[in-house]
Amino acid sequence: MAIKLLDPRVISQIAAGEVVERPASVVKELVENSLDAGSTQVSVEAAGSGLGLIRVTDNGSGIPDDEVELAFERHATSKIRELSDLDSISSLGFRGEALPSIAAVARVEVLTCAGGEMTGAFLKLEDGAVVERRRQGRAQGTTVTVRNLFRRVPARLKFLKSPATENGRIAEVVTQYALAFPEVRFTLSIDDRVLLRSPGSGRLLDTVVEVYGPEAAGKMLELSDKQGEWDGGNPVFSHIVVTGLVGAPTVSRTSRGSLSFFVNRRWVSSRLLGKAVEDAYRGLLMQGRYPLGVVNISIPSAEVDVNIHPTKREVRFRDERTVFGSVQGAVRRTLVSLTPVPRIEEPMAAFAPPPVTTVSWESLVEGSSRMPAHAPVAQPLQAPLVALPVLRVMGQLSGSYIVAEGADGLYLIDQHAAHERVLFERVMEQRSKNGVEMQGLLEPATLEVEPKQAEAMKGHIARLAGFGFDIEPFGERTYLVRAVPALLHKKDWVGAIREVLDSASGNNAAERLAMSIACHSAVRAGQSMSHDEMRELVRELERVGVPHTCPHGRPTMIHLSLAQLSRDFGRTG
Repeated sequence: MAIKLLDPRVISQIAAGEVVERPASVVKELVENSLDAGSTQVSVEAAGSGLGLIRVTDNGSGIPDDEVELAFERHATSKIRELSDLDSISSLGFRGEALPSIAAVARVEVLTCAGGEMTGAFLKLEDGAVVERRRQGRAQGTTVTVRNLFRRVPARLKFLKSPATENGRIAEVVTQYALAFPEVRFTLSIDDRVLLRSPGSGRLLDTVVEVYGPEAAGKMLELSDKQGEWDGGNPVFSHIVVTGLVGAPTVSRTSRGSLSFFVNRRWVSSRLLGKAVEDAYRGLLMQGRYPLGVVNISIPSAEVDVNIHPTKREVRFRDERTVFGSVQGAVRRTLVSLTPVPRIEEPMAAFAPPPVTTVSWESLVEGSSRMPAHAPVAQPLQAPLVALPVLRVMGQLSGSYIVAEGADGLYLIDQHAAHERVLFERVMEQRSKNGVEMQGLLEPATLEVEPKQAEAMKGHIARLAGFGFDIEPFGERTYLVRAVPALLHKKDWVGAIREVLDSASGNNAAERLAMSIACHSAVRAGQSMSHDEMRELVRELERVGVPHTCPHGRPTMIHLSLAQLSRDFGRTG
């Protein structure tokens, strides 16, 4: 095939693919433009998963009449002038690609009025070309309306997710910038339902109340930005200031999605920052639980590179070690000084477990200090093909493990994992018979979901009903809960629902819901059990089909065989 220049329209659509990946990308770029324009009010509307309509309205500085058309030319921007300006970017946008990229894959209308102008300017574009221009009245600010997104790029539509997922991503974008700019009043409506209305008071905690609800907000701790040395001896450098709110260890999530990072108020995705916060919580959260937080990092522009990806979600720090230490130290100091925990363990490096889980003899004998060098190692059982042997309960270890004797040796049973397996199979069996046991609440309870969870709730509400929940809408993001599965009565049914809403949809959504119900209903680690309770749990575990692992795949028990004990104690007979 001969080499030739591509058509400008093809070039525009290829370039647009780097910036506009999905409807949420459009919302992000337009919201960032509104914030760069100094807006104090930003309204976002979406319909048809953002493919039918996206409209962003603000009261910012507006675009001067003689610059409106120029704004849709590629690489036209008011944010930078020279290459050196990239070293001191203070705005969210700077590439000059957003508006032309959006116009290349959608129908776009813009109505804007700059300060000092008597009337506004209206512009309509199709396939990146202006098809209508006129003067039109408007107060200072800008409204950008995007319709029929990707109508000329049908291949892009194949890669989009379900309407609920796309709407959830739109809600996530607006929510993140509401957290980053608490002084701006944000409103988000999707398909005529208001999902977010931030107060714009300037107080981050007020926005957290709107996003995560008053219960979670009441457990947030304000990050300290005091300078000095933290316990590890690593200094907090004066040119990096860390502020925001983090959740007390008593409030956590099942995914990392509720941990937000903003670098110079730019919403970013960073493994480095996530690791710093998670290390600060090490020893305070259960495995598989993640912190809730809003972390703002203020750092000189020359110390961070934001020009490494068209979407501007990723950044690169000049001195990663210093940034890591500052964030980790700020979170750690806050947890030490403001939580009721008397002491927090020193953050340790991440531990990669060996392929096969092992347990040393020291861990079996509490308080043991002197052991032989050849201490035996117990191996977890693999997924079984046969039933458990009959076990005799002997006692409880550390309030978390049931010690039982079998014909072939000693068994240590994780009481939470075992109970979780028993309850999971019970829930799945009840569901297969369309008879999940329900427990009505004495009074209906209200449940307020986060904006990004609101769309997920629409897809899950029927499935939740099949598992014993009686839930009905009671406002834009509020629901009335009249009944819950009997297993969850007086248990953490709110946590079970949120866990389901935070998980991705898929073919195994019903199984994940059953797992969540079982997990939040099961006896906890550290909970004392009577001998009768332990014996009944072991009997039930013996009757399930897959007794050796919990629904999440963790082993429910480890086994020390008689042969292994004889060998390690040097018995020859």
